[in-house]
Amino acid sequence: MIIFLTVLITIFVAEMGDKTQLLLVAMAGKYKIPHILTGTWLATVVLNILAVGVGAALSNYLDMRIIKLAAGLAFFWFAYAALKSDDEEEEQKEMKHHLGPVFAIFVSFFIGELGDKTQLSGITLAANYTNHSLINAVYVFLGCTIGLILADLIGLIAGVVLRSKIPAGILNILSFLIFAAFGVLSVREAAGLIFGAGSAAALIVCIVITAVFAIICGISVLSKRHQ
Repeated sequence: MIIFLTVLITIFVAEMGDKTQLLLVAMAGKYKIPHILTGTWLATVVLNILAVGVGAALSNYLDMRIIKLAAGLAFFWFAYAALKSDDEEEEQKEMKHHLGPVFAIFVSFFIGELGDKTQLSGITLAANYTNHSLINAVYVFLGCTIGLILADLIGLIAGVVLRSKIPAGILNILSFLIFAAFGVLSVREAAGLIFGAGSAAALIVCIVITAVFAIICGISVLSKRHQ
């Protein structure tokens, strides 16, 4: 029980203010609550199975450059989608295909959390407390999972409150800014891993990818205004 509480508190504190917690604020402005809960909880379970079960082994083989770049592109995609979230036709499609938003949330949350400090904390805690004991592994898994869920529920509640108090247009802009900001940060980290942190090449690649994203968003906004 002490292991469970220690892991839960550690993961809860590690997740507070983390990017995935802030992403839930953005998701609350775009998706329905049941979809968000389903997608994020599924991702949380899978992530913690990786962290506790085979995370330490996988960490030797996963290429963080690919993970960070994929995360950046995923965040840019969701930022772009936030610009179009008031499209009635898209809303009707979402209502017809429930797997779509759940899968989108799952992928966004999974990629955002994979290799993040919270999952790395889970891997470290598993290494410290498991000691080849199945019951200890279960305690670590439950502590990681519940701690992550509790911390992210705070972000979700904040998003729901904002959704009820702030006009949809402003909330869409807030969602766009959050997703876009994390997209830039992830791409910058990926470029730093590929070309070297602080190198001119890393900065240029980040600027180019961000500029392409900004141009695509600008074209989308202009086309909407002319419709």
